[in-house]
Amino acid sequence: MATAAQAAAAAFISFLSSSPHHNTPTSSVSFLAGRVLPASLRAAAAGSPTFASRCRGRSVAAIVAQLPTANPEVASGEKKIRWSSRAVRSFAMAELEARKMRYPTTGTEGLLMGILVEGTSDAAKLLRANGITLLNVREEAANVLGKSEMFYFSPMQPPLTEAALRALDWAVNEKLKSGDDGEVTANHLLLGIWSDKESAGHKILASLAFDDEKANSLAKTAGEEAATSPR
Repeated sequence: MATAAQAAAAAFISFLSSSPHHNTPTSSVSFLAGRVLPASLRAAAAGSPTFASRCRGRSVAAIVAQLPTANPEVASGEKKIRWSSRAVRSFAMAELEARKMRYPTTGTEGLLMGILVEGTSDAAKLLRANGITLLNVREEAANVLGKSEMFYFSPMQPPLTEAALRALDWAVNEKLKSGDDGEVTANHLLLGIWSDKESAGHKILASLAFDDEKANSLAKTAGEEAATSPR
């Protein structure tokens, strides 16, 4: 049986593959090899019957996925940044969670939910180990941001908020400052959310007893990842 992350990834891919002339907005993953499906999301959907039936008989090319960033060196292509497959899946899940909550945008609360839905990163494991679950985050998001109108329908790909963009930029900048090889991971993404004290994601984490000590523990793990396998 497909997991929630697999089903969500399959739905995300289904939307992308259903429109041959789909123009991906800046809030979404950029596909750098034409109309192909990202290997990271293929991996997330592996085992999903719906996904398998759609891809049967097709050859799907591997690509490089980039998430939005305002970092001029990365945006211009001067420096190459690789996002881990877990981070890319978390981003994809964030957009879907924003739609489930009927929010018009994907904010840091959506990125936080995306990390938990993806579920396999060290960031997600740390959150769960400290009692921070997807259900808790959804409830706190409703408390912080309020509930949307019952009959409001979110855009297919809710655009990123300024806070969410800052979280992505923080993750990229921290990786660049470290000088380490390797990928920008879901750990960097979670730390980016925590770095912005005014963001909804930070407020939700703080209300669920996440603190600087836990963030420092995660930062240490993120530093160790450069010398081991990517997360």
